[in-house]
Amino acid sequence: MSEKITAELRTEFGKGAARRIRREDKVPAVVYGHGNDTIHLTLPGHETMMAIKHGGANALIELEIEGKTQLALTKQVQIDPVRRLLEHVDLVAVRRGEKVTVDVPVLIVGDAASETLVVTENTTVQVEAEATHIPESFEVDITDAEAGTQFLAGSLTLPSGTTLLTDPETLVVNVTAAQTAEALEAELEEAEAEAGIERDEAEVPEEAADEAPAEGGDEE
Repeated sequence: MSEKITAELRTEFGKGAARRIRREDKVPAVVYGHGNDTIHLTLPGHETMMAIKHGGANALIELEIEGKTQLALTKQVQIDPVRRLLEHVDLVAVRRGEKVTVDVPVLIVGDAASETLVVTENTTVQVEAEATHIPESFEVDITDAEAGTQFLAGSLTLPSGTTLLTDPETLVVNVTAAQTAEALEAELEEAEAEAGIERDEAEVPEEAADEAPAEGGDEE
């Protein structure tokens, strides 16, 4: 499902112009693809942020540009690390029915067996899908998975019309035995030894005198 956004053609460029756009709660953006010239746009900030949140990593946006409609996929999104506001959006033009190559996030669900460690070896897999039917994510159910269980890209469930481009033998999620405290301590000591770090041994306090000094003064 595409999100509809009314965009404005942008004629001012540079850092100063970008700051002015952001002060108006708008976002500078570009659209490229299909051999066309790059289109520089200004997008409404809130609507664009919501479209990206709803659509995920490959949000499909229906741009309304001076009476014309252009479908586009988000390609790169820059967000201010402090204020968490959009700073710039790169979009790639697409057509309905067109096949596109995208990276789709992998989502882990469930809990593995006790005393295991779950490692995500690849956070995304690459697929080819229709521009208007891109999966938002692929789920990997690790419920009660024992140590030694591996989930490969080829085991993912893909919707009809979607083709896996990542090597099917690519390891996506690996369930291993959790490391014991003893093994972790041994590994730490080995790493310290390789780095030439010597641990300080606790100082042993000197033994107290066998007998305390006699109380009282000497006899007359």
